[in-house]
Amino acid sequence: MKTILTYISCLFIVCQIQAQDHKLETQLVALPNLDFVSISPAKGPDQYIIYLRQPLDHSDTTKGYFNQKIYLTHRGFDHPTVLVTAGYNVDWNRKYELSNLMNANQLLVEHRYFGESMPDSLDYRYLNLEQVTADLHRLRELFDEVYPNKWVSTGISKGGVTTIFYRYFYPDDVSVSVPYVAPINRAYEEPRIYAFLKSVGTDDCRAKIKAAQLQFLEHKDDLLPLLRFYSKGANVSYEYVSFEGAFEYAVMEYPFSFWQWGHSCSDLPEGDWDIETLAQHFLAVSDMTFFGDDAIRHYTSHYYQSATEMGYYGYETAEFEDYLKVLPTDENPMALFFPFQMNDPFDGQLLSDLNVWLDSNSEHMIYIYGELDTWSASAVPFNDQVDSAWFMMEGKHHGNARVMYMKPSEQQRFISTLERYLGESIQDK
Repeated sequence: MKTILTYISCLFIVCQIQAQDHKLETQLVALPNLDFVSISPAKGPDQYIIYLRQPLDHSDTTKGYFNQKIYLTHRGFDHPTVLVTAGYNVDWNRKYELSNLMNANQLLVEHRYFGESMPDSLDYRYLNLEQVTADLHRLRELFDEVYPNKWVSTGISKGGVTTIFYRYFYPDDVSVSVPYVAPINRAYEEPRIYAFLKSVGTDDCRAKIKAAQLQFLEHKDDLLPLLRFYSKGANVSYEYVSFEGAFEYAVMEYPFSFWQWGHSCSDLPEGDWDIETLAQHFLAVSDMTFFGDDAIRHYTSHYYQSATEMGYYGYETAEFEDYLKVLPTDENPMALFFPFQMNDPFDGQLLSDLNVWLDSNSEHMIYIYGELDTWSASAVPFNDQVDSAWFMMEGKHHGNARVMYMKPSEQQRFISTLERYLGESIQDK
């Protein structure tokens, strides 16, 4: 009898799951301008790749359309939904920790002008944050009846920036926004980066970082043959900035990358290293292939957004002027990237308006930053005049400022804050 009851129970569960699958796909079929294909694994929640036909210009559909790629993870119609605002291309259905923590459905959205979400004609006039967030808003409205429970938006790094702008343009779309390691600049060239690099860590560590940069430059003639061999093996060319230019960029990038990705001061050179060890260390911290042709093409849309609306950072090169042969020492050398396929000027009005809004009207935001991350220089500053929460995680960087690495007291505060903003327990589903 027990065996029969167990069998009946299992059969009931399977039927329930199959019925829900059928209901979901019926609803997806009914959504306009949307194609989908199941990629569900043998075990676990149902998953789909969705292609949503989006207008290039949401205010004028005669400008044309493109297909935006979205990954859907379905856990239940009565579960909350996490809208992941990716900042770049999305190549696989990554499950974000917030979705797992909340046992939520997840819509992971590839950013327009990245990956497969590319228009046929790359008219960059339609790559702006007003259109980017309108993509998200249209998706949110489309799935409103499919997932009627609470919605949360989240993203990491540039995706976190997108989360913040999405909330600015559409403050009522979600109940809570959780941006991770998201810099909000205040200018075309963010000056707070320089102040951060002059104060982070210890005096001794910062002195070693500068000494390492000088070693790279002083031993350039010995390093370049090794770096050229490495680049050839990686099949990387340097037509846009030149091979020597990429080397100089990578040397200037070295302090930024060192702190962004949490490298250890104990690994810095003590005295003169042999050339092979110096080359290995250099590439481990600031890989010059980031300035190669493929990488520049890959991040073209990112550079366009930085150059026109979001701002970026530069390098203080004057103290290295005796060594630099390609990079200018009297202006921001990052500007050399921006003219590539780009003619639109920087307009700082949106950044200015956003920062005013963050100061006065932004509510139910949960910001997560790493204390050592260079991008924390332009973190949204703490403000007790708005009902939002900040977590500046001690000793963490761009890659590990996450809820899973928080101290128990921080995790408890994070969960209680999230539940207060949602008005419900996240453990109920």
